[in-house]
Amino acid sequence: MRDLNKYKGVIPAFYACYDEKGEISPGGVQALTRYFADKGVRGVYVNGSSGECIYQSVEDRKLILENVMKAAEGRLTVIAHVACNNTRDSMELARHAESLGVDAIAAIPPIYFRLPEHAIAKYWNDISSAAPNTDFVIYNIPQLAGVALTMNLFAEMRKNPRVIGVKNSSMPVQDIQMFKQEGGEDYIIFNGPDEQFISGLAIGAEGGIGGTYGAMPELFLTLEEYVKAGELEKARKLQYKVNEIIYKLCSAHGNMYGVIKAVLKINEGLELGGVREPLTNLIESDKAVVREAAQMIRDTVDGQKV
Repeated sequence: MRDLNKYKGVIPAFYACYDEKGEISPGGVQALTRYFADKGVRGVYVNGSSGECIYQSVEDRKLILENVMKAAEGRLTVIAHVACNNTRDSMELARHAESLGVDAIAAIPPIYFRLPEHAIAKYWNDISSAAPNTDFVIYNIPQLAGVALTMNLFAEMRKNPRVIGVKNSSMPVQDIQMFKQEGGEDYIIFNGPDEQFISGLAIGAEGGIGGTYGAMPELFLTLEEYVKAGELEKARKLQYKVNEIIYKLCSAHGNMYGVIKAVLKINEGLELGGVREPLTNLIESDKAVVREAAQMIRDTVDGQKV
């Protein structure tokens, strides 16, 4: 049985960090990495959806990961999402990630063309073969990828000894139960949808990877503590408050990640830039949403300290 403890807990999905010209900001990446380490989260999930990966080049993604590893200094578990929409670039990112010493790599299935399951398995196994000494996490997000991880495909992938679990971002909580029952204690299942964090943990997820954790890591760490302690009424009430914040973050004209970066500038002094087109940047009327979301987070964090 493998030691999966380094993956158990709250793992924020890392945000893309840009300078004033819209290029990758190494300083921003390092500052965000130190922010997460100081907050006490388990680790970071780099270059995934929240990192705007499909709008970045291979070199962009290498630069981001290099600066995460430089600033992490061993204080964080680092999972690098390496999938591109072709196998060659994905393998290149996998090799690069292993050379830096990440804890695990992860990959969504190929998007756009509907590939048969044997082709998806080959894609994932080819990527994994480029990082033969590194754990591999399957990223299941059918609502965006257009293909779901089935039990048959999961069984096929478990033949690969480097596969250690699933980042499950499908909406049915039952999927977490099914993957956990199939994989057993030798595999870790991460809850994906932030709005159901406590539900995912309650039904079998040992950790969570989420796109809004970074805006309010203290609240997700508290949710985890409540679930572990069996204080489910407190967990439910706080989850409701967290969800209200998430709804606010999603209510702007601009993209949610642009709102989150603006919130982090107010609450934490981080300069992370905007989002990369075709994602929509914030407009003037979004400033009120940003201020309200930032205040909601501060008030909720302060409320947990009472």
